[in-house]
Amino acid sequence: MKLPLDDIRVLDLSRIYAGPVGSMILADLGADVIRIESPKGTDSMREWGPFVEGESTYYLSANRNKRSVTLNIKSEKGKSLFLQLVKKADIVLENFKTGTLNRLGIGFEQLKKMNPKIILCSITGYGQTGPYSKEPGYDPVIQAIGGLMDITGHPDGEPTRVGVPVVDIFSSLYTAISIISAIRIRDRTGEGQHIDISLLDVQISTLANIASSYLMTGNISKKLGNQHNNVVPYQVFQCKDRPMMIAVGNDNLFNKLCKIVNRPEWVSDEKYKTNYARVVNRDDLTEKLQRIFITKNVDEWFEILSNHGIPAGPVNNVEQAFNHPQVQAREMVEEISHPTLGKVKLVRNPIRFSNTPIKIRKHPPLLGEHTVSFLQQELNLDSKEIEELRSEGSI
Repeated sequence: MKLPLDDIRVLDLSRIYAGPVGSMILADLGADVIRIESPKGTDSMREWGPFVEGESTYYLSANRNKRSVTLNIKSEKGKSLFLQLVKKADIVLENFKTGTLNRLGIGFEQLKKMNPKIILCSITGYGQTGPYSKEPGYDPVIQAIGGLMDITGHPDGEPTRVGVPVVDIFSSLYTAISIISAIRIRDRTGEGQHIDISLLDVQISTLANIASSYLMTGNISKKLGNQHNNVVPYQVFQCKDRPMMIAVGNDNLFNKLCKIVNRPEWVSDEKYKTNYARVVNRDDLTEKLQRIFITKNVDEWFEILSNHGIPAGPVNNVEQAFNHPQVQAREMVEEISHPTLGKVKLVRNPIRFSNTPIKIRKHPPLLGEHTVSFLQQELNLDSKEIEELRSEGSI
């Protein structure tokens, strides 16, 4: 059974994380993704540790199911080769600073001349327009500017970034969604287009209920640690052995909780019987619940809460998360062969198709691993021509 994007080719000029993860999603879905990298290997992600036998584990996390071709697009011959490749491509993905492709002579207008159906997706920190459009954008900076850090962390602590690059991750999802949508539009109109993805736009869009609360009421949410701004109790409690997250999302669940913790009187207590009242009396209720939850181990509480349909779970470290029986049952880790590392373990794509299962078909490529074979097959270059290009630094 064919994968949904197996007739799509992506020329991936992107680096670091947001772009490569976006193209990895497309590659998982069957697209032929060609990483176009500098012969000098300037993608910082290849240089970020930890390393296993010289290979970056950071790089491995974002580049499965791709091929790597080295091409110096700053040289005239390299640019000419790239434009020839555009003729057979569907997508060009890039995350250089705004204006870089135009300066190199391979901006959207130049790409359209080579291929009117080409779709260019540009990922930048601040977008193609606006007073900050020329500024570099990195995930933690966008978390700061976009309001996320100000609502993350404990009330008496400093603003805190999320532990993984969530702006990059969200941006990669929007990248994949927008490209697939642009392909559908092209299927109907025969025309490509330029997609403008801004990390800051994405961050603002993911403020979710925090944004809505501000826009509709003027309320500026503040840091509440592991508590929820609008729902109580919806937070971490310390159990006898380790922390537990509990999410009592409505009054019915709270009524069940009252019975579980042997406090049936709370159901009718004016201070607690509605979520609004519980938000107002948050500190009082939290203190009382904490004294109860500390009396049992987290596994004991999970069994009790689970049996009554109350969402809860232990706060796991990464090892505990991968050893969780549900994660293992879903087979979220896949082991594949690698040319220098032998076997590597990678996290699987979470999409589950009933008819077209997604597998890791290709290891994250070594720098320029497919340059020779690709140029021979796609541009009919012979060994002498390829060696000349290599000696002059074009590949």
